[in-house]
Amino acid sequence: MVRVSQELNVGDSLEGQRADKAVATLLQVSRAEARRCFDEGTVSRGGHALRPSDRVANGDVLALDVPQRGHRLVPEPIEFGVVFEDEDLAVIDKPTGLVVHPGAGNAAGTLVGGLLHRWPEIEGVGEYPRWGIVHRLDRETSGALLIAKTADAHSALQAAIGAHEVSRKYLALVHGLFPAPTGTIEAPVERDPTQPTRQRVAASGRPATTHYSLRAAWEEPTMTLLDVELETGRTHQIRVHLNSIGRLVVGDPVYGRPGPTGVDPGRVWLHATRLEFSHPLTEVRIEADVPLAPELSASLEGLGAPSSGAI
Repeated sequence: MVRVSQELNVGDSLEGQRADKAVATLLQVSRAEARRCFDEGTVSRGGHALRPSDRVANGDVLALDVPQRGHRLVPEPIEFGVVFEDEDLAVIDKPTGLVVHPGAGNAAGTLVGGLLHRWPEIEGVGEYPRWGIVHRLDRETSGALLIAKTADAHSALQAAIGAHEVSRKYLALVHGLFPAPTGTIEAPVERDPTQPTRQRVAASGRPATTHYSLRAAWEEPTMTLLDVELETGRTHQIRVHLNSIGRLVVGDPVYGRPGPTGVDPGRVWLHATRLEFSHPLTEVRIEADVPLAPELSASLEGLGAPSSGAI
């Protein structure tokens, strides 16, 4: 039987709560579904199994090891671009609005189904249900995503990402101007326990670092186009970090706000533009660029010539 392992980080708002309630909140499932994690698998803390009635504390890391209740992942003809490919790996252009892998409420219609349709050999590469996935992009983010096609490539690429040897670069259009041409945001990020679909900056979160530099700026409307590079890859990291310094991503319905007519792209204005890394087996340096999606290019055209910098 296929088993799924996952770690959950307990924030301060869950301090003193029952373990089953904490699991339900963090997984965004019902209490009954959370209880199945205890009944059919293992929920542990520090290597010791928990009962549903045990209490959790801020900073706890809950380790889940549960049987996968679903069925074999089904290949689906989902469209995506391919920027680079060889027998070991690929760099693809993920469309906006596409969830990377199955999860709660997203059993089908995910990128993994499309990967299996194009490359059936990736089944079994990595952990179920994330076949082939080395890192992830949020549903709303488009652009460059690295895919492993073999087990050796998968383990080597994950190690490279963990060692910060894979450069992941983005473009983001945000409301407002910046006082300095470059900056770094270092702030821990965790799931917001009061709104589980959101993340938040909190001292109890996981370390997260985002670097940015100004590419172009407009004074009317006041907007800035940023080059962004990640050291870590937390869920919604760029959007949450920019929100934490009062710079909201254009078109972001969760952490930002729409842009003016003719500028708002109808989606989150965030695109993964470039991946740079050494091939894990040949050691050849790979630099893969993914052009902007048409609606993002049209958004920049709607802004006209920048007041400073260049597109």
